[in-house]
Amino acid sequence: MATSTTLGLERLRKRKGISLHQIVASTKISTRFLEAIENEEFGKLPGGIFDRNYLRQYAAAAEFDENKLLKQYDLYQQELARREEALHPPPPKRLRPLRWLTSVMTLVASLVTPQS
Repeated sequence: MATSTTLGLERLRKRKGISLHQIVASTKISTRFLEAIENEEFGKLPGGIFDRNYLRQYAAAAEFDENKLLKQYDLYQQELARREEALHPPPPKRLRPLRWLTSVMTLVASLVTPQS
């Protein structure tokens, strides 16, 4: 899921004369994941703590602003969360029984019930 505002990472990297092979060699991140980063297809990254770490390493190796890349990733994560919530909305909150209502019902029941 590419976001609406693309950073053009591949173009920027090539302008600086840095090959993808150089980034693979310096970061030890697979070509597949680096291509996913450049295409802003963050869903293809391994997930968890690896994603942000890979983005930071890529930014450093490609001489790219880390904050811009992480901001784009955060936008992706927010969109993903919105879509997930739309597909699976949280269950409605259960109304808690009012404590005073229970007390009133007990009092009414004791007044109505004949005592022996």
